Amino acid sequence: MSMHTSPDFGRAIDTTMDPAARTGVDADIDGNVAALLWASARTAADRPAIVEREREATYAALLDRARGVAALLVEAGVAPGDRVAILHERGATAAAALFGALAAGAIVTVVNDRLRPRQIEYVLQHAGARVLLASAELLARQPRAIETTAHVVDPGTATPRADGAPVARVGADGALIVYTSGSTGMPKGVTFTHANVAAAVRAVVLYLGLRPDDRVASLLPLSSVYGLNQLLTAVACGAALVVDHSPVPNQIATVLREQGVTVLAAVPPLWIQLLAAPSFASSPIASLRLLQNAGGHMPVDAVRRLRAAQPHARLFLQYGLTETFRSTFLAPEEVDRRPDCMGRAIPGAEILVLREDLTPCAPGEIGELVHRGPTVAAGYWHDPERSARTFRPNPMHVEGMPDTERVVFSGDMVRRDADGYLYFVGRGDRIIKSLGYRIGPDEIVDVLFASGQIAEGVVTTEPDAQRGERIVAIVVLAAGGDATRLEHYSRTELPRHMQPARIEVRDAIPRLASGKYDIAALRARAPTA
Repeated sequence: MSMHTSPDFGRAIDTTMDPAARTGVDADIDGNVAALLWASARTAADRPAIVEREREATYAALLDRARGVAALLVEAGVAPGDRVAILHERGATAAAALFGALAAGAIVTVVNDRLRPRQIEYVLQHAGARVLLASAELLARQPRAIETTAHVVDPGTATPRADGAPVARVGADGALIVYTSGSTGMPKGVTFTHANVAAAVRAVVLYLGLRPDDRVASLLPLSSVYGLNQLLTAVACGAALVVDHSPVPNQIATVLREQGVTVLAAVPPLWIQLLAAPSFASSPIASLRLLQNAGGHMPVDAVRRLRAAQPHARLFLQYGLTETFRSTFLAPEEVDRRPDCMGRAIPGAEILVLREDLTPCAPGEIGELVHRGPTVAAGYWHDPERSARTFRPNPMHVEGMPDTERVVFSGDMVRRDADGYLYFVGRGDRIIKSLGYRIGPDEIVDVLFASGQIAEGVVTTEPDAQRGERIVAIVVLAAGGDATRLEHYSRTELPRHMQPARIEVRDAIPRLASGKYDIAALRARAPTA
């Protein structure tokens, strides 16, 4: 094997590696998952890769831009295993930044561009980001300057290059850190290997039946595994990713129609908004062939209305954990018969339903969903204690086999029917799902306390057809505290999906005998208006 150590990206590679030998998802990606782009660009060079705002980037152009970003990072001193963060709105530049950073051998984290400085700074510090790839325009829109030790580089300044290939990685090397909120504290970083990502892409492409002639809508943030999946699977197939930033459902429907979108993925709150838009609900979009739901349970009524609105499109109901990319799917042929169902395990995975004593549940019995398979993440970044609680030895371990496999205990309660289909029952923790995001309530409370206006605070929720859950903050003001200042602070320091819909000021917060806040009592007393 010939390896060069020059800082020039075009030569800092394994020269025996030919990642473009096969196309897209058919490529044998055993190392650097960035090779998905190199492989698809070989045979789809002139086809559109990213379509945004009436502009198109072909696969050849996207590849050259990714090479340019990789070279820029290598020149900045990024070595394999270093962390690189990306803060950029969805589009060709963000896609080039992702594949370029992976190609340089970095472990990449995509930061949600709707976060505020407090959350961005936490992610950068926790990940130990050496470089932040961020647009100058987006940084200028922040309410205050981002404080970080990371070297800030605008990926839009990278000069496209016609040479260079991904740095050699093995499947067990880290590829991504995806930040998702936990039940307490600030976000947790889920670490995925290159093998994890490749396995997830293959599985999703397989069961969805994605094709090179597809035009895949990108409406979801790349900071989530769901949004990231749209980009990765489209590139793996050599399909076009159609990026839309419109917040207005009727405008989204217009883009879908004008761009001939064939694959549409959304979360329940967005589906509900689209179903309230006449241009989507009352006028079928002829090009649509696949619809996907994930990111939360879709109400049965919404499933039926979606089927009626776009009857020619095949609807996949899916369930996923950030820690596994995707866990289950319900085939479209079963949706009308089982509209409340999560389906079965994705290809290559197994879903266990276990009692507290770790024995399998009988059909109809409620237990915890446990996922095993090649997409199980490597753990939480720099958090061995939390990793040990969630990523545990396989309880179905066979005597005499190596005891190295780790599975994910989801904390979600499900049941399996006699035919093997899974149904969601409820969450085993207090994670909030609002506007398609998973939110840790204590992360919101931490920000409210940082305002200096409260002495006590707790966050709960109410049902909301549009958001999924409506966030309610219940607080006791500190001496000299002011509710108006608190509301202003929360709007400044919290992104929209984390902002309380209502802040209630109380004289005291009810507690249980244990001293913990009585969340059930708070929910029972909260108004529904």
